[in-house]
Amino acid sequence: MLDGRKTDSGSQEGWNAMETRLSPVGRFETLLLATEGTEFSAGAEQVALGLAERCGARVYALRVVLTNPEYEAMAPERVQAEAEAARAYLAELGQRAGVGGVPFEGLLRHGADPYVEVVQAAEDNRVDLIVMGRRTRSDLARLMMGDSTAKVIGHAACSVLVVPCSCPVPSRRILVATDGSRLGDAAAVSASELARRFDLPVTVVSVNVPGHDQARRDEARQAIERVCQALQGEGISVEGIQEEGRPEQVIVELAKQKQADLIVVGSHGRTGLQRLLMGSVAERVVGQAEVAVLVVK
Repeated sequence: MLDGRKTDSGSQEGWNAMETRLSPVGRFETLLLATEGTEFSAGAEQVALGLAERCGARVYALRVVLTNPEYEAMAPERVQAEAEAARAYLAELGQRAGVGGVPFEGLLRHGADPYVEVVQAAEDNRVDLIVMGRRTRSDLARLMMGDSTAKVIGHAACSVLVVPCSCPVPSRRILVATDGSRLGDAAAVSASELARRFDLPVTVVSVNVPGHDQARRDEARQAIERVCQALQGEGISVEGIQEEGRPEQVIVELAKQKQADLIVVGSHGRTGLQRLLMGSVAERVVGQAEVAVLVVK
């Protein structure tokens, strides 16, 4: 590694992949935009199309018509009307994508649980990233109660970008959190790719929880140095910061201080319902942040 520190083979492979541009984590070639067709999806739509234009990516836009067999039997005309309205909206969105030269395909699904359809559509189309909106600034309690956004994060195989309704395409700074693990490296790979695409500076942060011994603090410092050196090697303007406190609070507050308009954090990958309901740092950051958050798998 760049600082001479021993790491596991997964981390070494991750950084080698960054150098060769072969890492699937760093790819943004195929996106799934999950949209409700409301003001709550406006930010996600704008960011998804902007990201696709910068990355030369294809966009699949998904609308889910909420229904079940009983509802369809009782009100078939209403279900049909909702489906037609969704198709019309997707067609309009496709025209917007065409203005930017973005390859686009609209998807319409019926289901009782939106997150199930989003996750399945992502798998069916083998997308690199799901882009979705967030209705409100939710607290941890709401996430633990089974918020649809948290469920997508918990069950999707790919990374998820969550965009508050009023957020534009990132234009100021990216903040990426790392703890020196393979998850931290994965987040850094994605942050590096986006920083290059959007020509943005990056702040790298590692958070020590009170009670960490000196060895853990040294590991955090070394992780920051290693990531910063890697990003500098990519020609990216980068700074490293080591903080102490509750990780999600430090990350969210530091993003405000640095005026970062994109936060990148790692996720533990697929999680079962029990793990999901316990919450995670990534899910709490999504719930508390006022800017877009990329949760990297």
